Amino acid sequence: MITKITMNGVASYVAETSLETDKKVNLIYGLNGTGKSTLSHYLYNPEDERYAYCNFEGMEDEEVLVYNDSFINDYFFVKDQLPGIFTLSKENSTAAKAIQDASKLKAEETEKLRLKKQEIAKLTEDAQGQEDVHKNTIWKIKTAYCGGDRVLEFCLDGLRGNKSRLFEHILSVDLPKDKPKKTIQEIKKEVESLSGPSASKCDLIFGINLDLDESKYADILSAPILGNKDSAVSGLIDELGNSDWVRDGLAYIKDDVGDEALKCPFCQNETITRAVVESIRSYFDTSYEEKVKAVKDVLGEYRSQISRIPDISRYADNQFLKQHHDEFELRYNRMKACFDKNILIIEDKLSNPSKSLELEKSGDMVASVNELIEDVNKEISSHNSKIDNRDRALASLKEEFWANMRFDYDQTIATWVATRKQSQGSLAQLEADVLECEKRLDGYREAIRLHQADTVNVDDAVQSINDGLLNLGIDSFNIVKVADDFYRLVRPGKDDSEFRTLSEGEKTIITFLYFLELCKGKRSADEVGTKKIAVIDDPISSLSHIFIFHVGRMIINEMFNSDTFSQVFILTHSLYFFYELTDVKHERREKTQRLFRIIKNENGSRIDNMVYDEIQNDYQSYWSVIKDSNQPPALIANCMRNVIEYFFGFIGKESFNNVFQRKELLENRYAAFSRFMNRESHSIGQNIFDHKEFDYECFKEGLRLVFVAAGYPEHYRVMMR
Repeated sequence: MITKITMNGVASYVAETSLETDKKVNLIYGLNGTGKSTLSHYLYNPEDERYAYCNFEGMEDEEVLVYNDSFINDYFFVKDQLPGIFTLSKENSTAAKAIQDASKLKAEETEKLRLKKQEIAKLTEDAQGQEDVHKNTIWKIKTAYCGGDRVLEFCLDGLRGNKSRLFEHILSVDLPKDKPKKTIQEIKKEVESLSGPSASKCDLIFGINLDLDESKYADILSAPILGNKDSAVSGLIDELGNSDWVRDGLAYIKDDVGDEALKCPFCQNETITRAVVESIRSYFDTSYEEKVKAVKDVLGEYRSQISRIPDISRYADNQFLKQHHDEFELRYNRMKACFDKNILIIEDKLSNPSKSLELEKSGDMVASVNELIEDVNKEISSHNSKIDNRDRALASLKEEFWANMRFDYDQTIATWVATRKQSQGSLAQLEADVLECEKRLDGYREAIRLHQADTVNVDDAVQSINDGLLNLGIDSFNIVKVADDFYRLVRPGKDDSEFRTLSEGEKTIITFLYFLELCKGKRSADEVGTKKIAVIDDPISSLSHIFIFHVGRMIINEMFNSDTFSQVFILTHSLYFFYELTDVKHERREKTQRLFRIIKNENGSRIDNMVYDEIQNDYQSYWSVIKDSNQPPALIANCMRNVIEYFFGFIGKESFNNVFQRKELLENRYAAFSRFMNRESHSIGQNIFDHKEFDYECFKEGLRLVFVAAGYPEHYRVMMR
């Protein structure tokens, strides 16, 4: 069964529009030019490239047969002889029974196949739903890195516009064994340094280059500097250990001391004589001064060496060293503090030559600073190399970006892989079951074909078509079998009649009868019978109203009420014919029929659902036919019946059958009128009624009595003006 037909991008179907149904009978009404024929032509030849954007859903093992102008051209205008329609012989009961049994098994297997395919569709739908959930999770990568500063947007080139493509890409990335070393923030910084007009090479940082070894000053600074042992005051100075402050005190004594005693700078008494001064000065002899000078030289040399160290502010602008700012500042300040401390030690030695002092070793601290500078220089060198090979560097960073994404989203991916594996396993089993079902179906089809080989014939189809012509009152031509598989048109007294000699109405009748037989039978002896889906496009073109009624009866009896057809689509421009095919009983109509309307405007054609009440727009037209006594009797009587159904269905006071139980209508003269009003009493094998029974005035009076008896004489009077 076709559940959905979508038309788009062809003829008047400018935009997409759909017909959705779950019913066997589908009646489609539309004025000429709205797009009915386009829809039927699509179903006649859906592989035509014109219908690239059209599709239909839901059909399984059925065969679609379409009656439209293409069918007529293919079967009647191109071929002089029609291809024969095979039907089962009624005589061969054994073969027929075997075919029936095989057909039953085939039907059961077809149902199993349908259920298996239904399971596959459900499983596929569920798997797709799960995939969509995971795709939406992975899509967060796009939303996170394709906005804002867009630094890492290049990593998603070719993936930003399609969720499926992005999902498949991350699935293709190998999961890192360990958490990636570079964070996304670090990757981003590297990309920023490589991208844009500001990206440039960076100069290397010069390390701390000193020729400085504190151990070479150990002898000078550790040895106490003492004066001349031969001095008269040396014993006392050495005993007191006060040479440093005695030396400092000399600064307060005049260089030229006379015979008079001077005040002592310490005790403030006049105790300092020339002899005392000379004794003290002799203590601080040339050797002493040379040793002090050596300390001064150490101080000068040390200061000279550390003056070569760049100030820490010189390193502040380096973008790579900024990333290690705290550590570099710690090491630099530790080194600088060591140098400052050693300067103070040397200065203390100068102030107190007799002290034994030792400098702090600075080598490890200088090495620590240089090690960090060396590490930063490696980063700079790597950066400069990447600048020289920018494309390769960005490609490497892109790989690192996706390694991070693969690691971060591993739980999502692992869940999906496990779900997919389970679904694929179940799907593989179902597909294997489907193959087994199809193999069994092929076996049943072959069994049916073998049994049919002895039972098919074309004679029943020939007879059925000719009977249909006679039932319609057509005896001016008939068809005969030619050879084994073909028909030919024959007129009385002529041997070479052609289809082209028929009138338009006759062509419609013969082609439609042929189509009905084609639907009921098979087109070759090898063909295995299947359920049919019939699509009929305006089968009443060029027909008089009497034939329209009969065609409607044929369709209802041969298709609507037949198990041969799983579904029927009727397209028509005639509201009269549309109503003829519509089931007037609400409950039955709701169960089996869907009504549609095709509407065309400046925006193209669209397919809308239609409700039964909308058909009543043609109520006035029925009255206009009734008032014209020159109309065909069958048409007048049929319109009377439709008027009664419309009116009493509208007022809802009495059922259709109860109207004719009124005593006024039980008289014999109204028997033909009352009998014809019962729509269900006619079948394809019967004429409507004997035309001699029809009396226009009698039928008109019967109609009037219906409205009078129901209490609505005024309505009849108004409508018959």
